[in-house]
Amino acid sequence: MTAIEAVLSLSDAGLTGALSLRWPAFALGAFWQPIFSGAMEPIYPGQKLLMFVTYAFLHGGFMHLALNSVILLSLGKVAASRIGERKTLLVLFISAVSGGFAFGIISSGSAPMIGASGAVFGFIGLWQAWDYEMRKLHSLPLQPVITAVLGLVAANGIIFVMLGGGLAWEAHLGGWVMGWFSARRFARH
Repeated sequence: MTAIEAVLSLSDAGLTGALSLRWPAFALGAFWQPIFSGAMEPIYPGQKLLMFVTYAFLHGGFMHLALNSVILLSLGKVAASRIGERKTLLVLFISAVSGGFAFGIISSGSAPMIGASGAVFGFIGLWQAWDYEMRKLHSLPLQPVITAVLGLVAANGIIFVMLGGGLAWEAHLGGWVMGWFSARRFARH
């Protein structure tokens, strides 16, 4: 993701030629709801399927990438220490795909969706499900988990409004649900 963003940022700055590569990269790799719904034809064969993964590798700039990367690395390290690298990568992958799917079925916008936040929220859902299970097992209050989940919902709503609708909350929801489901099914320690 960092290498891709570096190339796109260098092209935005005019250091790789006259044209920016960001929008062509978005055209080829972002998640496009109109392609998912069939309202728009894909640019190349397989785009309708590949965009479920490729969107997660594209970001809107280094700050967007940094935010997602810090959370992915932090929670990914926790996950890998509990369930191993393979299951951690599987959670990352299926959370990104689930984020794309949720975006595709819920969103009606025509703007491209980019960023690894579906995978990020998958790890958050995984972590919160583990916390929930631990609290339930030890008869501890569940209120902290409920409060954290409601806090995520509120933060998404506030950021959505602040960005004028430029937040793919649908991908966050899809990733989070898959992370929670993963913790309850196969991502156990």
